Amino acid sequence: MGRRRQPEIRDRILEACVDHALAHGLPDRLEPFVTASGSSTRMLIYHFGTRDALLRETLRRARQRQRDFYGELLCPRPGEPYLTTLRRTWQAMTGAEGRPYLSMFGKLREDSEQRLWPDFRREATTDWLQPLEDGMRTLGRPELATLVLAVIRGLIMDIEATADTGRADQAFDDFLAALALLATPGEADPVGPL
Repeated sequence: MGRRRQPEIRDRILEACVDHALAHGLPDRLEPFVTASGSSTRMLIYHFGTRDALLRETLRRARQRQRDFYGELLCPRPGEPYLTTLRRTWQAMTGAEGRPYLSMFGKLREDSEQRLWPDFRREATTDWLQPLEDGMRTLGRPELATLVLAVIRGLIMDIEATADTGRADQAFDDFLAALALLATPGEADPVGPL
């Protein structure tokens, strides 16, 4: 009779692996995950099967954390103009709490083989369209969600390439000012001081 799997141990190990991957990137070998989880290579293989399976699960759990974090930020808030919500979201995404996700998933987006997550590029786009459409609907322009997403992703790629966050922040503020002009008259509240 085999040993009974313990999902709470597996979950604890996975959470530790996600924390490590967000702080340091996905490792090439299992040893960093062994150290981070306080486990052993044997236990990692027992719970996840293979190194690639563990990496895939780590990515999926990190992605769920990112969806929860960014999704909450992107939700329209009563009494808050959505352009203000977008500015706050941008600051959080590119700030200390959001940058680990950008780093991890930026590298995954660039992986031409997409072996760990074959459909990631499509999902990384479509995941954010609905929350942005919901927010832009408060301005009377839900169809601008694709434009907003394209600008956010483009500026994130710019930051990853140049590390010039100040220039990207200014470009995002300029974009918000232009977006205010496209919103339904009377519904676009000023964004506030840029």
